[in-house]
Amino acid sequence: MVNLEWYRTFKAVYQTGSLTAAAKLLFISQPNVSQHLSALEAHIGKQLFERKPKIVPTDYGKQFYTQVVEPLEKLENVESEFRHLCMTKQLPNIHIGTVKEYFQAEVARRISSAPANFIVEFGLTKDLISRLQKNDLDFVIATQLIEEKNIIYEPIVTEHFLVVSHPDLDLRPFKNFLKKKEMALAEAWLLEQQWFAYSSDLPVIRRFWRENFRKRPALKPQFTIPDSGIILEAIRHGKGVAITADYMVRESIKNGELKEVWKGIVPALNTLYLAYDPTKTASNRVKIVRDLLDMH
Repeated sequence: MVNLEWYRTFKAVYQTGSLTAAAKLLFISQPNVSQHLSALEAHIGKQLFERKPKIVPTDYGKQFYTQVVEPLEKLENVESEFRHLCMTKQLPNIHIGTVKEYFQAEVARRISSAPANFIVEFGLTKDLISRLQKNDLDFVIATQLIEEKNIIYEPIVTEHFLVVSHPDLDLRPFKNFLKKKEMALAEAWLLEQQWFAYSSDLPVIRRFWRENFRKRPALKPQFTIPDSGIILEAIRHGKGVAITADYMVRESIKNGELKEVWKGIVPALNTLYLAYDPTKTASNRVKIVRDLLDMH
């Protein structure tokens, strides 16, 4: 009967590309790694690696890996979760990085009921994904897809961007331009307003402008504040306009604290994703985070 440890050793060598690195990962000696590989190759009757200066999988080794890696990881997850349940009653610690605005608007109200100890950090997606790769974070709520080894992205929600203003802003001229399809005048009216922006490179504003005016916006915001919540609070109590995600202003528009100016002719959309490395994350922890984010 084949020894399960042979499969574990094969997986470790395949993923690290080194007998030495695999030995360190498995906490066994390098001769034991070589012995496990030789025994597995003898058992299945095929050579899995070429012993060059660097360990290289054969074509059969590649095929074999795709067949065994998923059931092996499922078994390892079962083992890890069962050991956790048997050895401790403590809640799991989950370290998550996220964009502040979505977490504040949609997730914060549910977190107190989550069966885990959460450590939450805010930041830009690019920086957070880099930290996820380094195992500094367990999960990231990402605003964009950044291709990295082993990281998967599961869609959470699609943001719809819209222009909002203080409720006292007179929209009649703008609506009239839109009704007559005088888009140049509609754009000019928007450019005349007092603008708030999240950052000086205007990523959301540029996206909205490209979708609806087919060009870059010729505007310089009067206020650049890297916090959408603060921007919306400033508009509520003063004046001005901004472009923001629909979930940020749904209640404020309903309550009359803000006014919807325009959703655009063409919707400006962006998808938020849950990013994690399934090779390093137990399935029970993934379920906890999916439930927290209401991913049903």
